[in-house]
Amino acid sequence: MSRISNERMAKAMEQLETITPEDYEKVMALANIVKPLRSVLHKTPDDYGMTDWEDIYFQSDDGVPLEGWYIPAKGGESNKLIIFNHALPMCRAGFPGHLGAPWNQFDAVEIDFVIQMKHLTDAGYNVIAYDIRNHGNSGAANGGLSGIGRWEWRDCVGVKKYVDKHPRFSKMKVGLYSQCMGGNSQYEAIARKPELFENVSCMCSPMVVSMSAIFDAFSEIYGVRQYQELIDLELLKMGAFVADEMTPQLFASKVTMPVLMVQVHDDEWTRNPVDAQKTFDLLGSEEKELFWIRDTTKRFKDGYNYFGRNPEKIISFFDKHMK
Repeated sequence: MSRISNERMAKAMEQLETITPEDYEKVMALANIVKPLRSVLHKTPDDYGMTDWEDIYFQSDDGVPLEGWYIPAKGGESNKLIIFNHALPMCRAGFPGHLGAPWNQFDAVEIDFVIQMKHLTDAGYNVIAYDIRNHGNSGAANGGLSGIGRWEWRDCVGVKKYVDKHPRFSKMKVGLYSQCMGGNSQYEAIARKPELFENVSCMCSPMVVSMSAIFDAFSEIYGVRQYQELIDLELLKMGAFVADEMTPQLFASKVTMPVLMVQVHDDEWTRNPVDAQKTFDLLGSEEKELFWIRDTTKRFKDGYNYFGRNPEKIISFFDKHMK
């Protein structure tokens, strides 16, 4: 199947000739979402008294160097391990929007993933958290672009191979906490390497999203919704994937482990719960739950921080499936 049809390409070329400079700037701002900012590691496990941690480093399946943390369970290493995959444009520590430019252009809030790791270690789980390519302290690849999972799945494969070869980690039960881009990546990794993930107990999958939903919502906000074809053309020109290629829905049917999806129902970044519901419906899991975060529109402030503030739902999910 062509990445962009002849009809859409022709329409995009027409749009390119007639679009105003002001609207073109908005189109490029949307397309440039796939050029992720590197978020700084503004917190470490030390900030929450998790002092018995260590730096780790390993390679993605295609050789990109990745860096992360290993944090053992409180009171001593357990036999249960959670692999933590973060979102764009974040890092293993979260998102430093509260530090101002350039991160506050997404949202001027702090997202704290380290407190979530604290909840997990307090509950008896060891944690591996790492920076996906082009994020945090991990290596650059693919021209610095994000595929919103379409390249990053190789990182999910790399961390699982690292765990499986490790003398201690390989003996642990494994669960996944894979959110947004990290969740999209995880779905494709499972689809491409099912044998590698056969022994994974379960996955918590917050905030996975299709880029077409984000582009549709924000182009409406910016007043350029008529330029979806041009957004795709600009993505192609920079070497990225087009919108319809950047979705977990292409791979959701191959995910068969127990899954807890978590989504903001009235998410201002998608403006419609249909995308999340479709992804959930496509999951191949017999045991799955879609938990809606309600009474907010804030994806960054309330969606990504939900586990940090409300650990009970997610901890009980892992406890159920990782006994």
